[in-house]
Order: sequence, then C-alpha cells, then structure tokens
Amino acid sequence: MADNYIPLRVNRDFGDIITTYFDFFKQNIKKFTNVFLSYNGIFLVSLLIASYLLVSGFIGLIAYESAPNNFATGAQLEEKYMIYLAAGGILFFVIFIMVLVLNYALASSYMIKYESTENNEFDKKEVWAYTKSQFGNILVFILLMIPIWFVFFIVSIIFAFIPIVGLFVQYILQFFLTSWLGVSFYDMLQNKKGVTDGLGEGWNLVTKNFWKSVGVNFILGLLIGILMMITLIIPGVLIGVYTFHVVENNVDYSTSVVSTVIYTLGTCLFLIIAVYGQCLSQFVNGILYYSLHEKTYNINTRIKIEQIGKSE
Repeated sequence: MADNYIPLRVNRDFGDIITTYFDFFKQNIKKFTNVFLSYNGIFLVSLLIASYLLVSGFIGLIAYESAPNNFATGAQLEEKYMIYLAAGGILFFVIFIMVLVLNYALASSYMIKYESTENNEFDKKEVWAYTKSQFGNILVFILLMIPIWFVFFIVSIIFAFIPIVGLFVQYILQFFLTSWLGVSFYDMLQNKKGVTDGLGEGWNLVTKNFWKSVGVNFILGLLIGILMMITLIIPGVLIGVYTFHVVENNVDYSTSVVSTVIYTLGTCLFLIIAVYGQCLSQFVNGILYYSLHEKTYNINTRIKIEQIGKSE
C-alpha cells in the first residue's frame, strides 16, 4: 500500500468525511483531470459546436427583434436563427445526457480503482475498462434517474406553496435524493450488482444515516459550488467587460466574429465546468458510501482483526 494512500473503508463521522474529501481531492485532482480530458475530448468539441449554435441563435434573434426594420427583412432570417437555436438546444441535450452518463461513471470507477489498488498509480485505461465493463447497468441507472428527478420536481412544486417550511423540505429531499442515487451507484459498480439491488442497498445505507448523508451533501455541495463560481470569475469578468464595451460603443454584435467567439467560448467553458463539478460531487458520495458501508458491515475492521490474529 502506498504511504500516501487515504483509506476509504473507514467508519467516519461527519467532520472526518469532509476532511477526507478534501485530502482525496488534493491528492487526485491532477490524475483525475487527466482522465476527464482524455475521455471527454469528442464531447468537449461537441459542446463547443452546441455553444456556437446556441450563441448564434440568441444573438441573431436579439439583433433581429431589436432592428427597426425587422419586418422588411422577412421571416426567413428569423427562421434561420430559430433553426440555429433549436439545433443547438437538441445537440446540447443529447451531449449533456451522454456526458452525464460518462462522467458519473468515470468519477465512480476512478474511486473504485483507487480503493481496490490502494493507490492512484493505475493507468487511466483501467478506469475506462471498468466503466465499459458495466456500461449496460450504468445506462439503465442514468435513465432511471430521469423519472426519479422528475417526480422530485413535481413534489418540489407542491412544497413550494408551503411558506418557509416547504423550502427546507425541498432542500432536505434534494440532498437526500443526491445521497441515495450517488451511494446506490457506487454500490452497483463496486459490487457489480443489478440496478434495483444497488438502489435497494443505497436506500438502506442512506436512510439509516439520514442526517449524515444529507448534511455531507449539503456542506460539500455548497463548497464545490463556491469553488466552481470562483473558477468562473475570470472568464465571467472578461465577458462582462466585453459586453459593457459592446453596449457602450454600439458594436454590431450580430455581425461581429469576435462577439460570437467570446460568447461561444464563455458558454462552452461554463458547461464544461458544470460537468466537471458533477464529477467532484460524485466523489463526495463515494467517500460517503465507503464510510456508511464500513459502519454497517465492518469489512475493513474484520480484515484487520484477522490479520492481527494471523500475525500472532
């Protein structure tokens, strides 16, 4: 075992889980980023194309609507921008689902390989091979997440009509759902179970440790969100300054190549950071999963006791 390996199968309390997450993050951020970029290349290019279509559609429609003689230009130009917008939206939705499936699995497989090898010296191809070996279950699981989140959305709307209390209930349900699905996904991949078995075990682990699961996802979700916002400060400021320049100097952004490039890159960067943030969030549930699993089954503790018995 490597000296700097962080044991994951440990029954940790709330504070220790948060501390362990950041220790794991610091140790593995470079290696996982390499995995992320290696297997997301084609999707990142696709997101760039989708961003271009969305930006071109939005800019074109805004310019068309604000033009004093827009009726004279005919409906053909408006239809062109609507096609851009629709094509960009459809492409983005398809790519988003594919990226969600891939990176939800890559982050989980990475942590599973880390735990099984007790180091981070494994090749990135091993992470992909582990993901590919269970791709069927992964796809079914992600598809099941869609109706589950849809039901949550309906329930959230209902609770939205309840002042104050409804808001708290919404957040509790949201972080419970995040914990349940994340922990279930890890159990399914780690033990190569079926989707329903994984969901059942995840439900068992999370409901028995309800407030710890909700609290960990709330605190670390908040901190990851702040980290992502900080990451977006520089490009956000640059885009804001450029937008101010456009407005103050009456730049014709509808025909400006620079405007299209800047807004396209800004949109694409935002989407990439959002996807990467999802990976970091899944690491949270990985550490939570191993902690809850060890608390329930004491696997690592039993192994250590057996080793002590053999050495004696």
